Amino acid sequence: MKLKKYDSINVIPFIDVLLVLLAIVLLTSTFITRGIIPISLPNASNADQLKPDKEIILVIQENGELLFEDRVETLENIEKLVLESSKETPIHINTDKNTKFESFVEVLDMLKKNHYTNVSIVTKK
Repeated sequence: MKLKKYDSINVIPFIDVLLVLLAIVLLTSTFITRGIIPISLPNASNADQLKPDKEIILVIQENGELLFEDRVETLENIEKLVLESSKETPIHINTDKNTKFESFVEVLDMLKKNHYTNVSIVTKK
């Protein structure tokens, strides 16, 4: 028995598979770009309200003055204000490039003493 020679390859099944894969990619990419998959959350009578952590921005000026939310404060007052927020609250330190290193170290030491680890130092790119 002789085998038939095909003049061309049947690509219809290949195209079917590609279309299914394309549909899957398009469906999943819409969920990824939104960053959310719609779900229906259950109700609870004793649920706590979620409070997003507010960022804390500390500014150290060239003359050593410390600013907390655009108000001049002492290091002790800033410590009290920072302690009112959770330990996971992001803290951003903006410091002038000509500030004494001592002022910067005092602020970092205060944050480390109170176990704040989500601290970033703002720089210019």
